Amino acid sequence: MARLMRENNIFSRTKKKFKATTNSKHNYPVAENLLNQDFQATASNQKWVADITYIPTKEGWLYLAAVLDLYNKKIVGWAMDSTMTQQLVAKALKQAISREKPLPGLIHHSDRGCQYASRDYQKLLKKYGIIASMSRKGNCYDNACMESFFGSLKMELVHFNSFRTRSEARQSVFEYIEIFYNRKRLHSALGYKTPISYENERKLAV
Repeated sequence: MARLMRENNIFSRTKKKFKATTNSKHNYPVAENLLNQDFQATASNQKWVADITYIPTKEGWLYLAAVLDLYNKKIVGWAMDSTMTQQLVAKALKQAISREKPLPGLIHHSDRGCQYASRDYQKLLKKYGIIASMSRKGNCYDNACMESFFGSLKMELVHFNSFRTRSEARQSVFEYIEIFYNRKRLHSALGYKTPISYENERKLAV
């Protein structure tokens, strides 16, 4: 691969500067790692994973909090803001709950950052009977599926654009998630189906 790239003057895209999104230096309780890298699910709303990433704009960072269902790889909830707060991740979770209406017993996996470990966020999980699970410290593989989604978002959208404003970036990310990723992007893990088509086929098969 390296030889073919050199011969054809093809270069990998330069990675953008890094912005930390996890602050685990807090005094909140940390949940047990119940997911334990078991990313398989047999139905919707059994296992959700959640995380935060960032999109650079000329106005400054735009933060994206997202919630992904491991069964169909669908982004079930998301929220964006100029600050990385507990309110941001709560907004994404509330959207997911409103859309999916999960039954009690759903596992919600995240990193151990202060946004997810906060009392208000944990109170929100308990209100809906959702069970918290958190990654081990510094282990990105414990939330690999969410990292994979963010990697796709960066490579397929963010790294190909220079956003002037947060509003411009927000619109592009909205279109990527709701129009492309959930409805048009094929996933090898789903038998080369989209999250929505896979979910609909599973419903008809029941």
